[in-house]
Amino acid sequence: MLPNSERTYHDPLHGAIALDNSDPTEALLIQLIDTPAFQRLRRIRQLGPASLTFHGAESSRFTHSIGVMAIARRAFDRICKVYPQLKPHRPVVLCAALLHDIGHGPFSHTAEEIFNCAHEHWTERILQESAPVRQVLDAFHPELLEQIIQVYHKQHPVPLVWQLVSSQLDCDRLDYLMRDSYFTGTAYGKIDLDRILIALGYDSVSQQLVVAQKRMAAIEHYLIVRYFMYAQIYNHPKNIAATWILEHAIARARILQQAGQLTADETVTSWLNNDCNYLPLEHYLGADDGVFTYHLQRWQHSSDTVLADLCRRFIDRDLFKALDITHLDQESRATLLSKTHHWLTQAGFDAPYYTGIRISFSRGYTLYQKGIKIQTSSELKQINELSPLVRTLTQPYERAWLIYPREIESMLLSLQLV
Repeated sequence: MLPNSERTYHDPLHGAIALDNSDPTEALLIQLIDTPAFQRLRRIRQLGPASLTFHGAESSRFTHSIGVMAIARRAFDRICKVYPQLKPHRPVVLCAALLHDIGHGPFSHTAEEIFNCAHEHWTERILQESAPVRQVLDAFHPELLEQIIQVYHKQHPVPLVWQLVSSQLDCDRLDYLMRDSYFTGTAYGKIDLDRILIALGYDSVSQQLVVAQKRMAAIEHYLIVRYFMYAQIYNHPKNIAATWILEHAIARARILQQAGQLTADETVTSWLNNDCNYLPLEHYLGADDGVFTYHLQRWQHSSDTVLADLCRRFIDRDLFKALDITHLDQESRATLLSKTHHWLTQAGFDAPYYTGIRISFSRGYTLYQKGIKIQTSSELKQINELSPLVRTLTQPYERAWLIYPREIESMLLSLQLV
Protein backbone atom coordinates (compact mmCIF):
# COMPACT_ATOMS: atom_id res chain seq x y z
CA MET A 1 0.00 0.00 0.00
CA LEU A 2 1.36 3.43 -0.96
CA PRO A 3 2.02 6.08 1.72
CA ASN A 4 -1.03 8.23 2.54
CA SER A 5 -3.28 5.92 0.53
CA GLU A 6 -5.58 5.54 3.53
CA ARG A 7 -7.47 8.15 5.56
CA THR A 8 -8.48 7.14 9.08
CA TYR A 9 -11.02 8.82 11.37
CA HIS A 10 -10.84 7.60 14.96
CA ASP A 11 -14.38 7.55 16.27
CA PRO A 12 -15.41 6.91 19.91
CA LEU A 13 -18.29 4.70 18.76
CA HIS A 14 -17.09 2.94 15.63
CA GLY A 15 -13.35 2.82 16.26
CA ALA A 16 -11.02 3.44 13.31
CA ILE A 17 -13.05 4.42 10.23
CA ALA A 18 -10.58 3.90 7.39
CA LEU A 19 -11.12 5.08 3.83
CA ASP A 20 -8.94 3.55 1.12
CA ASN A 21 -7.78 6.03 -1.52
CA SER A 22 -7.22 3.20 -3.99
CA ASP A 23 -10.96 2.43 -3.91
CA PRO A 24 -12.67 4.93 -6.30
CA THR A 25 -15.76 5.32 -4.10
CA GLU A 26 -13.78 5.81 -0.91
CA ALA A 27 -11.42 8.26 -2.65
CA LEU A 28 -14.54 10.19 -3.62
CA LEU A 29 -15.68 10.25 0.01
CA ILE A 30 -12.31 11.66 1.10
CA GLN A 31 -12.60 14.44 -1.49
CA LEU A 32 -16.14 15.29 -0.29
CA ILE A 33 -15.07 15.35 3.35
CA ASP A 34 -12.31 17.83 2.47
CA THR A 35 -14.68 20.38 0.89
CA PRO A 36 -15.30 23.61 2.87
CA ALA A 37 -19.05 22.94 3.02
CA PHE A 38 -18.50 19.59 4.74
CA GLN A 39 -15.76 20.89 7.03
CA ARG A 40 -18.24 23.55 8.20
CA LEU A 41 -20.14 20.74 9.95
CA ARG A 42 -17.33 20.61 12.52
CA ARG A 43 -18.66 23.97 13.77
CA ILE A 44 -22.27 22.85 14.21
CA ARG A 45 -23.24 20.87 17.29
CA GLN A 46 -25.19 17.69 16.67
CA LEU A 47 -27.66 18.45 19.49
CA GLY A 48 -27.86 22.23 19.20
CA PRO A 49 -28.22 23.88 22.63
CA ALA A 50 -28.63 20.52 24.42
CA SER A 51 -25.13 20.94 25.85
CA LEU A 52 -26.77 23.36 28.30
CA THR A 53 -28.68 20.34 29.64
CA PHE A 54 -26.15 17.54 29.07
CA HIS A 55 -22.69 19.04 29.39
CA GLY A 56 -21.06 16.33 27.28
CA ALA A 57 -23.29 16.95 24.26
CA GLU A 58 -20.54 18.69 22.31
CA SER A 59 -20.26 16.36 19.29
CA SER A 60 -20.68 17.84 15.83
CA ARG A 61 -22.64 17.16 12.68
CA PHE A 62 -19.26 16.31 11.14
CA THR A 63 -18.64 13.36 13.47
CA HIS A 64 -22.22 12.17 13.06
CA SER A 65 -22.03 12.31 9.26
CA ILE A 66 -18.82 10.29 9.23
CA GLY A 67 -20.52 7.78 11.54
CA VAL A 68 -23.58 7.44 9.30
CA MET A 69 -21.35 6.77 6.31
CA ALA A 70 -19.43 4.13 8.29
CA ILE A 71 -22.61 2.30 9.30
CA ALA A 72 -24.00 2.53 5.76
CA ARG A 73 -20.79 1.04 4.40
CA ARG A 74 -20.99 -1.89 6.84
CA ALA A 75 -24.67 -2.50 6.09
CA PHE A 76 -24.40 -2.16 2.31
CA ASP A 77 -21.20 -4.16 1.90
CA ARG A 78 -22.62 -6.99 4.00
CA ILE A 79 -25.79 -7.18 1.87
CA CYS A 80 -23.69 -6.96 -1.32
CA LYS A 81 -21.85 -10.14 -0.41
CA VAL A 82 -25.14 -11.99 -0.88
CA TYR A 83 -26.52 -9.78 -3.68
CA PRO A 84 -23.52 -8.61 -5.73
CA GLN A 85 -25.83 -7.08 -8.32
CA LEU A 86 -26.29 -4.17 -5.89
CA LYS A 87 -22.61 -3.17 -5.97
CA PRO A 88 -23.01 -0.43 -8.66
CA HIS A 89 -25.16 1.49 -6.15
CA ARG A 90 -22.36 1.71 -3.58
CA PRO A 91 -21.22 5.27 -4.50
CA VAL A 92 -24.81 6.57 -4.26
CA VAL A 93 -25.49 4.95 -0.89
CA LEU A 94 -22.24 6.06 0.71
CA CYS A 95 -22.29 9.60 -0.68
CA ALA A 96 -25.94 10.10 0.28
CA ALA A 97 -25.18 8.83 3.79
CA LEU A 98 -22.13 11.07 4.16
CA LEU A 99 -23.80 14.22 2.81
CA HIS A 100 -27.29 13.85 4.28
CA ASP A 101 -26.73 16.57 6.92
CA ILE A 102 -24.52 18.98 4.99
CA GLY A 103 -27.43 21.41 4.88
CA HIS A 104 -27.79 21.88 8.65
CA GLY A 105 -27.66 25.43 9.95
CA PRO A 106 -26.47 26.85 13.29
CA PHE A 107 -27.65 24.89 16.34
CA SER A 108 -28.83 22.06 14.03
CA HIS A 109 -32.58 21.36 14.27
CA THR A 110 -33.08 24.36 16.55
CA ALA A 111 -32.27 26.70 13.66
CA GLU A 112 -35.00 25.03 11.63
CA GLU A 113 -37.52 25.83 14.38
CA ILE A 114 -36.30 29.42 14.78
CA PHE A 115 -35.85 30.39 11.14
CA ASN A 116 -38.49 28.10 9.61
CA CYS A 117 -36.11 26.47 7.17
CA ALA A 118 -35.42 22.86 6.23
CA HIS A 119 -31.93 21.38 6.25
CA GLU A 120 -33.00 18.91 3.54
CA HIS A 121 -33.71 21.85 1.22
CA TRP A 122 -30.27 23.26 1.94
CA THR A 123 -28.57 19.90 1.47
CA GLU A 124 -29.84 19.88 -2.10
CA ARG A 125 -28.87 23.50 -2.70
CA ILE A 126 -25.34 22.95 -1.40
CA LEU A 127 -24.85 19.84 -3.54
CA GLN A 128 -26.07 21.72 -6.59
CA GLU A 129 -24.59 25.20 -5.98
CA SER A 130 -21.38 24.75 -3.97
CA ALA A 131 -18.70 24.50 -6.66
CA PRO A 132 -16.20 22.34 -4.70
CA VAL A 133 -18.88 19.75 -3.86
CA ARG A 134 -20.54 19.80 -7.27
CA GLN A 135 -17.24 19.45 -9.13
CA VAL A 136 -16.22 16.39 -7.10
CA LEU A 137 -19.57 14.68 -7.69
CA ASP A 138 -19.72 15.49 -11.41
CA ALA A 139 -16.13 14.37 -11.97
CA PHE A 140 -16.94 10.95 -10.52
CA HIS A 141 -20.08 10.43 -12.61
CA PRO A 142 -22.36 12.94 -14.37
CA GLU A 143 -25.50 11.28 -12.96
CA LEU A 144 -24.31 10.82 -9.37
CA LEU A 145 -25.80 14.08 -8.05
CA GLU A 146 -29.19 13.28 -9.58
CA GLN A 147 -29.12 9.81 -8.02
CA ILE A 148 -28.24 11.22 -4.57
CA ILE A 149 -31.16 13.62 -4.79
CA GLN A 150 -33.39 10.68 -5.75
CA VAL A 151 -32.30 9.05 -2.48
CA TYR A 152 -33.26 12.12 -0.46
CA HIS A 153 -36.67 12.22 -2.15
CA LYS A 154 -37.17 8.45 -1.64
CA GLN A 155 -37.44 8.11 -5.43
CA HIS A 156 -34.45 5.94 -6.25
CA PRO A 157 -35.68 2.96 -8.32
CA VAL A 158 -34.11 0.52 -5.82
CA PRO A 159 -35.86 1.25 -2.50
CA LEU A 160 -33.06 -0.35 -0.46
CA VAL A 161 -30.72 2.43 -1.63
CA TRP A 162 -32.77 5.20 -0.04
CA GLN A 163 -34.03 3.12 2.87
CA LEU A 164 -30.47 2.71 4.17
CA VAL A 165 -30.25 6.53 4.32
CA SER A 166 -33.76 7.71 5.19
CA SER A 167 -36.38 5.36 6.61
CA GLN A 168 -37.70 4.01 9.89
CA LEU A 169 -34.58 1.85 10.11
CA ASP A 170 -31.79 3.84 8.54
CA CYS A 171 -28.11 4.37 9.24
CA ASP A 172 -28.73 7.99 10.23
CA ARG A 173 -30.97 6.95 13.14
CA LEU A 174 -28.69 4.14 14.19
CA ASP A 175 -25.75 6.52 14.51
CA TYR A 176 -27.52 9.42 16.20
CA LEU A 177 -29.15 7.19 18.81
CA MET A 178 -25.78 5.69 19.73
CA ARG A 179 -23.87 8.97 19.49
CA ASP A 180 -26.37 11.13 21.35
CA SER A 181 -26.63 8.57 24.13
CA TYR A 182 -22.83 8.40 24.42
CA PHE A 183 -22.28 12.15 24.52
CA THR A 184 -25.19 12.95 26.83
CA GLY A 185 -23.93 10.34 29.28
CA THR A 186 -27.22 8.45 29.31
CA ALA A 187 -27.99 4.78 28.81
CA TYR A 188 -31.25 5.21 26.87
CA GLY A 189 -29.67 5.03 23.41
CA LYS A 190 -27.60 1.88 23.74
CA ILE A 191 -28.49 -0.37 20.83
CA ASP A 192 -26.90 -3.60 19.63
CA LEU A 193 -25.59 -2.36 16.30
CA ASP A 194 -23.97 -5.66 15.33
CA ARG A 195 -27.20 -7.62 15.79
CA ILE A 196 -29.19 -4.99 13.89
CA LEU A 197 -26.81 -5.10 10.93
CA ILE A 198 -26.95 -8.90 10.91
CA ALA A 199 -30.76 -8.66 10.89
CA LEU A 200 -30.85 -6.43 7.79
CA GLY A 201 -31.51 -8.10 4.48
CA TYR A 202 -32.69 -7.51 0.93
CA ASP A 203 -35.83 -8.73 -0.80
CA SER A 204 -34.87 -9.14 -4.46
CA VAL A 205 -38.49 -9.07 -5.65
CA SER A 206 -39.59 -5.76 -4.10
CA GLN A 207 -35.95 -4.53 -3.85
CA GLN A 208 -36.62 -3.36 -0.31
CA LEU A 209 -34.64 -3.40 2.90
CA VAL A 210 -36.09 -6.14 5.10
CA VAL A 211 -35.51 -7.76 8.48
CA ALA A 212 -35.36 -11.49 9.10
CA GLN A 213 -38.26 -12.51 11.35
CA LYS A 214 -36.04 -14.50 13.72
CA ARG A 215 -33.98 -11.35 14.37
CA MET A 216 -36.94 -9.05 15.01
CA ALA A 217 -36.09 -8.64 18.72
CA ALA A 218 -33.05 -6.48 17.88
CA ILE A 219 -35.31 -4.10 15.94
CA GLU A 220 -37.92 -4.01 18.71
CA HIS A 221 -35.15 -3.00 21.12
CA TYR A 222 -33.98 -0.30 18.70
CA LEU A 223 -37.50 1.16 18.54
CA ILE A 224 -37.80 1.19 22.33
CA VAL A 225 -34.46 2.97 22.52
CA ARG A 226 -35.65 5.56 20.02
CA TYR A 227 -38.82 6.16 22.02
CA PHE A 228 -36.91 6.76 25.25
CA MET A 229 -34.35 9.02 23.58
CA TYR A 230 -37.12 11.30 22.37
CA ALA A 231 -38.98 11.23 25.67
CA GLN A 232 -35.97 11.71 27.93
CA ILE A 233 -33.28 13.47 25.84
CA TYR A 234 -34.55 15.29 22.76
CA ASN A 235 -37.72 16.52 24.52
CA HIS A 236 -36.05 17.16 27.87
CA PRO A 237 -37.69 20.22 29.50
CA LYS A 238 -34.37 22.05 29.79
CA ASN A 239 -33.81 21.63 26.03
CA ILE A 240 -37.26 23.06 25.42
CA ALA A 241 -36.54 26.01 27.71
CA ALA A 242 -33.14 26.71 26.12
CA THR A 243 -34.69 26.63 22.65
CA TRP A 244 -37.40 29.04 23.84
CA ILE A 245 -34.82 31.62 24.97
CA LEU A 246 -32.79 31.30 21.77
CA GLU A 247 -35.90 31.56 19.60
CA HIS A 248 -37.15 34.69 21.37
CA ALA A 249 -33.72 36.33 21.45
CA ILE A 250 -33.53 35.93 17.66
CA ALA A 251 -37.12 37.19 17.27
CA ARG A 252 -36.25 40.30 19.30
CA ALA A 253 -33.04 40.80 17.33
CA ARG A 254 -35.00 40.63 14.08
CA ILE A 255 -37.37 43.39 15.24
CA LEU A 256 -34.46 45.60 16.29
CA GLN A 257 -32.60 44.91 13.04
CA GLN A 258 -35.58 45.98 10.98
CA ALA A 259 -35.79 49.18 13.07
CA GLY A 260 -32.10 49.90 12.47
CA GLN A 261 -31.26 49.40 16.15
CA LEU A 262 -29.05 46.29 16.00
CA THR A 263 -25.41 45.68 15.19
CA ALA A 264 -24.70 42.48 13.28
CA ASP A 265 -22.33 41.28 10.56
CA GLU A 266 -23.40 40.70 6.96
CA THR A 267 -24.14 37.00 7.47
CA VAL A 268 -26.36 37.37 10.55
CA THR A 269 -28.05 40.44 9.07
CA SER A 270 -28.97 38.34 6.04
CA TRP A 271 -30.41 35.58 8.26
CA LEU A 272 -32.48 38.10 10.24
CA ASN A 273 -33.84 39.97 7.23
CA ASN A 274 -34.63 37.20 4.77
CA ASP A 275 -36.45 33.91 4.33
CA CYS A 276 -33.84 31.36 5.40
CA ASN A 277 -34.68 29.03 2.53
CA TYR A 278 -33.75 31.69 -0.05
CA LEU A 279 -30.54 33.08 1.43
CA PRO A 280 -27.53 33.48 -0.86
CA LEU A 281 -25.38 30.37 -0.56
CA GLU A 282 -22.42 32.27 0.91
CA HIS A 283 -24.60 33.69 3.69
CA TYR A 284 -26.00 30.29 4.57
CA LEU A 285 -22.62 28.59 4.61
CA GLY A 286 -21.14 31.55 6.50
CA ALA A 287 -23.31 30.80 9.53
CA ASP A 288 -22.44 28.28 12.22
CA ASP A 289 -22.75 27.96 16.01
CA GLY A 290 -19.72 30.18 16.60
CA VAL A 291 -20.99 33.05 14.45
CA PHE A 292 -24.36 33.18 16.20
CA THR A 293 -22.92 32.62 19.69
CA TYR A 294 -20.55 35.54 19.12
CA HIS A 295 -23.52 37.79 18.32
CA LEU A 296 -25.47 36.58 21.34
CA GLN A 297 -22.46 37.46 23.48
CA ARG A 298 -22.32 40.95 21.97
CA TRP A 299 -26.06 41.50 22.27
CA GLN A 300 -25.86 40.94 26.04
CA HIS A 301 -24.75 44.57 26.11
CA SER A 302 -27.56 45.87 23.90
CA SER A 303 -29.42 48.97 25.03
CA ASP A 304 -32.61 46.94 24.48
CA THR A 305 -33.28 45.34 27.85
CA VAL A 306 -35.26 42.39 26.49
CA LEU A 307 -32.59 41.34 23.97
CA ALA A 308 -29.78 41.91 26.47
CA ASP A 309 -31.51 39.84 29.16
CA LEU A 310 -32.44 36.94 26.87
CA CYS A 311 -28.91 36.75 25.46
CA ARG A 312 -27.37 36.90 28.93
CA ARG A 313 -29.63 34.11 30.13
CA PHE A 314 -28.65 31.90 27.19
CA ILE A 315 -24.91 32.59 27.44
CA ASP A 316 -24.84 32.21 31.25
CA ARG A 317 -27.23 29.23 31.24
CA ASP A 318 -29.72 31.11 33.41
CA LEU A 319 -32.51 29.16 31.72
CA PHE A 320 -36.24 29.40 32.11
CA LYS A 321 -38.18 26.69 33.89
CA ALA A 322 -40.51 24.26 32.13
CA LEU A 323 -43.54 23.07 34.10
CA ASP A 324 -45.34 19.92 32.97
CA ILE A 325 -49.00 20.88 32.54
CA THR A 326 -50.01 17.87 30.45
CA HIS A 327 -52.68 16.97 33.01
CA LEU A 328 -54.51 20.29 32.56
CA ASP A 329 -57.26 20.73 29.98
CA GLN A 330 -57.08 23.46 27.36
CA GLU A 331 -59.15 25.93 29.37
CA SER A 332 -57.02 25.45 32.50
CA ARG A 333 -53.84 25.87 30.48
CA ALA A 334 -55.12 29.13 29.01
CA THR A 335 -56.07 30.39 32.46
CA LEU A 336 -52.66 29.51 33.87
CA LEU A 337 -50.90 31.23 30.96
CA SER A 338 -53.01 34.35 31.50
CA LYS A 339 -52.03 34.44 35.18
CA THR A 340 -48.38 33.98 34.27
CA HIS A 341 -48.60 36.91 31.84
CA HIS A 342 -50.14 39.05 34.58
CA TRP A 343 -47.45 38.20 37.14
CA LEU A 344 -44.66 38.86 34.66
CA THR A 345 -46.14 42.20 33.58
CA GLN A 346 -46.44 43.25 37.22
CA ALA A 347 -42.79 42.31 37.71
CA GLY A 348 -41.74 44.49 34.79
CA PHE A 349 -41.14 41.79 32.16
CA ASP A 350 -42.29 41.89 28.54
CA ALA A 351 -44.47 38.81 29.11
CA PRO A 352 -44.69 37.30 25.56
CA TYR A 353 -40.90 36.90 25.53
CA TYR A 354 -40.83 35.19 28.91
CA THR A 355 -43.69 32.72 28.98
CA GLY A 356 -45.70 30.45 26.74
CA ILE A 357 -46.80 26.86 26.23
CA ARG A 358 -44.77 24.34 24.26
CA ILE A 359 -45.97 20.89 23.15
CA SER A 360 -43.57 17.96 22.69
CA PHE A 361 -44.33 14.70 20.88
CA SER A 362 -42.68 11.31 21.24
CA ARG A 363 -43.47 8.21 19.22
CA GLY A 364 -41.43 5.05 18.83
CA TYR A 365 -42.67 3.99 15.41
CA THR A 366 -44.68 5.24 12.45
CA LEU A 367 -45.42 3.76 9.03
CA TYR A 368 -43.12 6.42 7.54
CA GLN A 369 -42.02 5.57 3.98
CA LYS A 370 -43.04 1.90 3.89
CA GLY A 371 -42.21 1.28 7.55
CA ILE A 372 -40.07 -1.69 8.61
CA LYS A 373 -40.78 -4.88 6.67
CA ILE A 374 -40.30 -8.29 8.27
CA GLN A 375 -39.49 -11.19 5.97
CA THR A 376 -41.61 -14.16 7.02
CA SER A 377 -41.57 -17.59 5.40
CA SER A 378 -44.39 -16.61 3.05
CA GLU A 379 -44.50 -12.81 2.67
CA LEU A 380 -43.35 -9.38 3.85
CA LYS A 381 -45.23 -7.92 6.81
CA GLN A 382 -45.12 -4.65 8.69
CA ILE A 383 -43.36 -5.06 12.02
CA ASN A 384 -46.37 -3.71 13.93
CA GLU A 385 -48.47 -6.56 12.50
CA LEU A 386 -46.19 -9.08 14.17
CA SER A 387 -45.09 -7.26 17.31
CA PRO A 388 -47.55 -6.22 20.07
CA LEU A 389 -44.72 -4.14 21.53
CA VAL A 390 -44.31 -2.10 18.35
CA ARG A 391 -48.08 -1.62 18.10
CA THR A 392 -47.88 0.07 21.51
CA LEU A 393 -45.03 2.29 20.33
CA THR A 394 -47.12 3.64 17.45
CA GLN A 395 -49.22 5.59 19.97
CA PRO A 396 -47.99 9.21 20.22
CA TYR A 397 -47.00 10.56 23.64
CA GLU A 398 -47.75 14.26 23.99
CA ARG A 399 -46.60 16.54 26.80
CA ALA A 400 -47.39 20.21 27.42
CA TRP A 401 -44.95 22.58 29.12
CA LEU A 402 -45.42 26.05 30.60
CA ILE A 403 -42.24 28.09 30.06
CA TYR A 404 -41.52 30.76 32.69
CA PRO A 405 -38.58 32.47 34.46
CA ARG A 406 -37.66 31.45 37.99
CA GLU A 407 -38.54 34.98 39.17
CA ILE A 408 -42.24 34.03 39.35
CA GLU A 409 -41.82 30.49 40.64
CA SER A 410 -43.21 31.43 44.07
CA MET A 411 -46.49 32.49 42.43
CA LEU A 412 -46.77 29.14 40.65
CA LEU A 413 -45.92 27.34 43.91
CA SER A 414 -48.89 29.05 45.49
CA LEU A 415 -51.09 27.28 42.93
CA GLN A 416 -49.61 23.94 44.03
CA LEU A 417 -48.66 23.11 40.44
CA VAL A 418 -44.91 22.66 41.05
